[in-house]
Amino acid sequence: MKRVLVILVGLLALTASVAMVSRAALFNWVKTAHDFGRIEQGKPVTAEFRFTNQGELPLLISQAKGSCGCTGVEFPKAAVMPGASGVIKATFNAATVGQFSKSVFVESNAEGGTMTLYVKGEVLKTAP
Repeated sequence: MKRVLVILVGLLALTASVAMVSRAALFNWVKTAHDFGRIEQGKPVTAEFRFTNQGELPLLISQAKGSCGCTGVEFPKAAVMPGASGVIKATFNAATVGQFSKSVFVESNAEGGTMTLYVKGEVLKTAP
């Protein structure tokens, strides 16, 4: 009898944890990387990362930041409701000549926790 009770409690716990995971907020990204190609030095460029919350709970982004000071990030401060869409903007300040690859870290309550977005390109020297 004890054995049956232990098995039933285990199955109940497993079912409850599966139900909690499936009810989480869930990002569905249009893209997670952006290639600016060749850009002119001294001219900031912005990539837009569009997403939809395909989960069952409101999506809350607690923080979004670039991997260095050369990448500014804008993100929705309000909850993104299930089925609604949002956008994260990453602006790269093209100060240094050469190829670049930068990351944007997005922390949220979505399934999987932290998400990483990427921008890359090549900064060309400004003609005199």
